[in-house]
This record gives sequence, C-alpha cells and structure tokens, in this order.
Amino acid sequence: MAEMTIKRGGVEIATETFGHPSDPAVLLIMGAMASMLWWPEEFCEQLAEQGHFVIRYDNRDTGLSTSYPLGKPGYTLSDMAEDAVAILDGYGIKAADIVGISMGGFIAQRVALVHPGCVRTLTVVSSSPLGIDDLPAFTDDYSAHAVTAETLDWNDRASVVDFMVRDVRMIAGTAHPHDADAALQLIERDMDRAHSFANATNHFLVEGGDGEKRLAAADLRVPLLVIHGTADPIFPAVHGEALADAVRGAKLERIDGGGHELHRNDWPQIIGAIAAHAGAR
Repeated sequence: MAEMTIKRGGVEIATETFGHPSDPAVLLIMGAMASMLWWPEEFCEQLAEQGHFVIRYDNRDTGLSTSYPLGKPGYTLSDMAEDAVAILDGYGIKAADIVGISMGGFIAQRVALVHPGCVRTLTVVSSSPLGIDDLPAFTDDYSAHAVTAETLDWNDRASVVDFMVRDVRMIAGTAHPHDADAALQLIERDMDRAHSFANATNHFLVEGGDGEKRLAAADLRVPLLVIHGTADPIFPAVHGEALADAVRGAKLERIDGGGHELHRNDWPQIIGAIAAHAGAR
C-alpha cells in the first residue's frame, strides 16, 4: 500500500494504491460524500490479489483532497472525471479498468464517454445510466430520511454521526445482517480524517458541466459490466437494468438482496465479477 497526491492545476487529489504497478490498473471511483475509505482496504487488497494494481482516491471535498467553501463547490462532474484521468496520468497509466459506484458510476461513465482510450473496461456499481431520466426515484422510506439532511447542522458532529449511522443502515440490503458497529467506526474514521466532513455535502450541488453536450450511456463503446443490488433503495434495480440494456454487449451482475453498499458478504461476487470482466476484455 502506497500513497501519492496528484496535482492538477490548483487541485490536489489524495490517492492510495494496492498491488504491483506492473499489473493491469483498476481505478476505483467512490460516490457522493464518501472518501476512498468507503472502498475498504481489505476489499482493495483482495482485488489486487486477483492480479491488479488497484488505485483508490478521495474525490474533491472528501478526505485529504482539495475542499471548497461550503455550498460553493466550484467544480462539475466533468471536472471530477478529468481528475480521474489526471490520476492515471500521474501514475503513468495509459488505460485502466474503471470501477465507479453510485455518483462514482456517473463519473466513470463520463470518463469512458469523453476519454474512451483511457478505459479498458468499465464497471458501474449501484448507479444509473446517463441520458435516461424516467427511472424511479428513491424508495419512500429513504426519501423521508434524506429530507432530514436539509435541516441538519452539519457542523454538529453528534448530529452528523447520528444521521450517517441511520443513512448507512437505510441503504443496506436485505440479504445480510447490518453491522452497525463497523459502520460507526468507518463513519468516525472518515470524519476524523477529512479536512471538513461537512463540505462533502457540496457533492449534492455539483452539476454535469458539459455545456450543450448531453452525454448518454447508449454511446458507450467500452466493455461494460453493471453490478446492482436487487434491494437498492437509492437507485432501484431497474436503474442497473436500464444501463445494461442501453449498452450493446453489456453484462449485468445482480446482487440478490443487495443494497446501496459494498457488503462484506458480497465481496466474493463483486470482486470476482470485476476481475473476470477485466480479464475478459
């Protein structure tokens, strides 16, 4: 495991790697409000053991990467996609297997659409297709929970921890027991490590940034694997199905009872699917 900060203009992106640099690279892109820690270290190690050089990193406004004024992110999803490309450049990598989860799935799709030469394969986990807008929203229970974030004092650590603990519980799947203690430890570790954990809420204000150009998953021309839990409350399973249907030759890996998470019990299926997809490119 090794750390490196990638600099792109005035932006600093904290990264960490697992495995041998001579192995094919896998770039992991995390979702909204989550630092690289939400790609668990052991998950990354197990993926590296499959013969991959694994890179995880903190998106802007998370972890040790550059943060912005609260409520004024000053960057777009397109900028975040360019950050991913800059990370590959920083490591001297011409092309990688790109894996994005949730918001990271949107970023990963943008990388593959705008810089297809940088992408050997694309894996999108618990996300939704770009360019398709008529898909179901959050479940009612999760929507009721999410709206409480609007009145939360994000500078009150106890309140934020309580909200995040409830959030992680609500996005969990139905197939396996939820580990509340492990979730609390991860949340507190993430908060302790961040420049300003509250600034991660900037992610909810970030727009596409593509001007008049509308990006669409149907235009993807790289090998695509979609991994999606059947009990995902944020992006119901139809989102993953729509993404796989939109891209010719795409594969869909369903996680039975899986939520909007990387549950440890599902790692063998998830890691195995990613490794097989990358190996079959």
